[in-house]
Amino acid sequence: MPAAFLKHPFMSQQALGECDDDAMVNAMLAFELALSEVQEASGAVPKGVSQQMRTLLDGVTFDTAAIAEGIGSGGNVAIPFVKQGRSRLSKELKRYWHQGATSQDVVDSALMLLLKPRLAALDDLLIRCRLAAVALMDTHIDTPMVGRTLMQQALPITFGVKVAHWAVGLEQARRRMSGIELPVQFGGAVGVHSGWDEQGLEWMDALAERLGLAVPVLPWHTDRYPIHALGTALDALAGAAEKIALDVSLLTQTEVGEVAEPSAPGMGESSSMPHKRNPVRCALIRGAARQVHGHTGVLINAAAHPLERGLGEWHAEWAPLMESVLLVEGALEQVAVLLEGLEVNPDNMLRNLAATGGGIMAEPVARLLTPYLGTDVAKAVSAEAAETSRRQSRPYSDVLSDALAEHPGVNGQIDPAVLRQACDPALYLGSSQAQVERAKNWLDSA
Repeated sequence: MPAAFLKHPFMSQQALGECDDDAMVNAMLAFELALSEVQEASGAVPKGVSQQMRTLLDGVTFDTAAIAEGIGSGGNVAIPFVKQGRSRLSKELKRYWHQGATSQDVVDSALMLLLKPRLAALDDLLIRCRLAAVALMDTHIDTPMVGRTLMQQALPITFGVKVAHWAVGLEQARRRMSGIELPVQFGGAVGVHSGWDEQGLEWMDALAERLGLAVPVLPWHTDRYPIHALGTALDALAGAAEKIALDVSLLTQTEVGEVAEPSAPGMGESSSMPHKRNPVRCALIRGAARQVHGHTGVLINAAAHPLERGLGEWHAEWAPLMESVLLVEGALEQVAVLLEGLEVNPDNMLRNLAATGGGIMAEPVARLLTPYLGTDVAKAVSAEAAETSRRQSRPYSDVLSDALAEHPGVNGQIDPAVLRQACDPALYLGSSQAQVERAKNWLDSA
């Protein structure tokens, strides 16, 4: 598979480099060496054994190609890794290598070790996004623009409040992710530390401390809550990032032109149309998010494992879990650049507010007319004026004034200045500014 062409562009390149085959081997080795140290500390391994193992194995280059080939017969990467590690030990040390552990202990713990720095990187990116979003919120707290529902012009909002919703979405997902625990895995053959009795739980707790992982209540061989929780939290992050990319891509359309992605040499170019400036960052974000959504489906459908060991369910988790992290990190890298350099065009926002000739203000005008005309007539007069304004390309306020001047129920009772004010989108922004301030206060509480 041409992964460098089809898969890797959506991922964090730094994360890819830090999560390769060698990184997995090093994580498995870290587990095995920590296990020997814990067992030595408890007296289950002779003094000095763990250091001898570390001297022989730490820094040694494992044959990753041979390990990969061995997965076909063993079913997981731990089996050929453990064999290769044991082969490099002296006869006296071999018996203490991988003592009391099973393949799932090695793989699950290694994956948690690989994921730990990735979650830290996600948090750093989300804080960076938050700072960029707050700057946009401050700048555009009172910048009016069209609010759109069902893809149609609805009523005015501010660009600041739109960004506030983006920021809150990301921060909600960040706070959820901050509660995710990455537990050590250690249960032995069937999850009850066979042959070691209660000492097995003591080793599990000590292993977690030594590796910097969370302490589980029990071994979680077939209790996949940690994977389910992490996978769905990653999906929430992907959804928050995708929302931003979707909104930005819609607002960058030529006919809309309210925002544009940050410019960069060659960024967004077309292979055949020199005039185009495609929202490529948005495409990469959305492409990554869609893949994460698919991976999440695999993870949540593999949550129930049979008896004491998954038969395919456990195996199905590995790639979707790791790829989801790399994809979300890649997406957030793009979101950070997008928010930091987003080009905002308030003039085009004003232009689009006027696209209906003021007709989008029919709702507040109807509210103004209701005391004089009653609800039904007020709505009818306002809607008819909006349609006339659209057809004749005349200002809505002028059409409305003409209609009301001829209406016996009004008889000049409404001040023309009040009427004009009701037709001004910039004066009908609801709680937009207050929502920005409220969101900023909440974001600052993080």
